[in-house]
Amino acid sequence: MVAESPRVAMVAGETSGDLLAGLLLDGLRARWPAVASMGIGGPRMQERGFQAWWPSERLAVHGYSVELVRRLLGILRIRRQLRARLLADKPDVFIGVDAPDFNLGLEADLRAAGIKTVHFVCPSIWAWRADRVEKIRSSADHVLCIFPFEPKLLARQGIAATYVGHPLASVIPRVPDKAAARAQLGLTVHDEVLAILPGSRSAEVAYIAKPFFQAAALIKKARPAIKIVVPAVPALRARIEQIARECGVLDALTIVTGQSHLVLAACDVTLIASGTATLEAALFKRPMVISYHMHPISWRLMRRKQLQPWVGLPNILCREFVVPELLQDAATPDALATAVQDWLDARLQDPARIQRLEQRFTALHDDLQRDTPRLAAHAIQNLLA
Repeated sequence: MVAESPRVAMVAGETSGDLLAGLLLDGLRARWPAVASMGIGGPRMQERGFQAWWPSERLAVHGYSVELVRRLLGILRIRRQLRARLLADKPDVFIGVDAPDFNLGLEADLRAAGIKTVHFVCPSIWAWRADRVEKIRSSADHVLCIFPFEPKLLARQGIAATYVGHPLASVIPRVPDKAAARAQLGLTVHDEVLAILPGSRSAEVAYIAKPFFQAAALIKKARPAIKIVVPAVPALRARIEQIARECGVLDALTIVTGQSHLVLAACDVTLIASGTATLEAALFKRPMVISYHMHPISWRLMRRKQLQPWVGLPNILCREFVVPELLQDAATPDALATAVQDWLDARLQDPARIQRLEQRFTALHDDLQRDTPRLAAHAIQNLLA
């Protein structure tokens, strides 16, 4: 048995991991009000009393090989220091939140030392890198899954797992209030609104923002009245403004700090970088054009390991191309602008198409909505008991 208030070590990388871990901490604190938590995390975790020995952005990387190598030594140094600290003063449980490249190896070492380990968010072995199954089996005592089909898949591999729902499905309202969101952003109900989300990492923005903003220039030329809103991660706002200025569209954009959910609630369509944000857009029931661009070597390596025809989460979960994906060389400004305007035109010319997409995303929302904090905390309690 563990103490009445267990010590929980956690590692969450990037903005999405910080969100997931913050909600998990809500469940742990509801079960153990005096729970102590420490490790690597972001602002949402720290708001809940988490002691961040390193900030989560220290783990942020982009791509598969080239970008990772540039920061590999620093990341490995952090992991060695964290491992030593946790082995010297063992927590009751270690929870790795996403960031599998960092967390799975660390979990394996801690588990070998007798520390209970949990991995929150099953690595996408159903999409690419199926070879990770063995690594998960040796690293995690339990996996908390955010998609309903994952526990059965893991069970077939002898890995204990619990479906806890996707936390975003509880955070995002089932019926978003577009009018209220627009009012907060100074937009009217009659405005045609495009949201552009070029990623939350500096390297993503470096690769993706330019073609996105070049597409925005084409869209603005064709539709002068359109309102284009860009939610920017605070640390990247200056860089985003710089790229927009270089593309000649800075004056045509409204760039806001953070507030991505507010912008998604307000928009008619979004041009969006592949990642968790695409699932957020789906939960807001918004038409979207998914795109991505990375270093060519990283792209070739990723494509070689890809197991499904889809890259965007909405398409993966719906098992078909419900929204377009324009990736790498296909992500030209002309193609992006055309795909966005196709959705905008559909609002007037084919509203049934928009309605079908909204219905599909509402069903997806219902499938993903569970009491994630409580279910996750219950699974961890059972593991500790």
